[in-house]
Amino acid sequence: MITYNSINVVIPDIDRQAVTSWISQVASGYGKKVGDINYIFVDDGEILRINRQFINHDYYTDHIGFDYTQGNILSGDTYISVDTVRTNALLFHKSYQDELHRVMIHSVLHLCGLKDKTTGERLVMEKAEDAALALLG
Repeated sequence: MITYNSINVVIPDIDRQAVTSWISQVASGYGKKVGDINYIFVDDGEILRINRQFINHDYYTDHIGFDYTQGNILSGDTYISVDTVRTNALLFHKSYQDELHRVMIHSVLHLCGLKDKTTGERLVMEKAEDAALALLG
């Protein structure tokens, strides 16, 4: 089950049914099934607090994920800063909605096992994001 929650912000206006179906489709493409995936939309202050407390990083980011996947069942909590998503959308000349979808699927791809620490991993991740976004339409 995919849930959508928020702390300090209004949940973005997304088509939950379409996004939930899309995420399940992407997961299936990796031989995975959706378990409990929780999206928590937050502001920059909250993402910074989480980053400091749990990751020991002192900077803003668009998302932080906690992976609870077991076997082929994807589960995790993903905190998404709507402030940073909005800033990045402007920076990358994308719509807010497109950038939000990119961050949301990025977190699912991490749950599927994709990494993005090295240049090669980032290229694979970006190609996977683009392929997944094309499925959403």
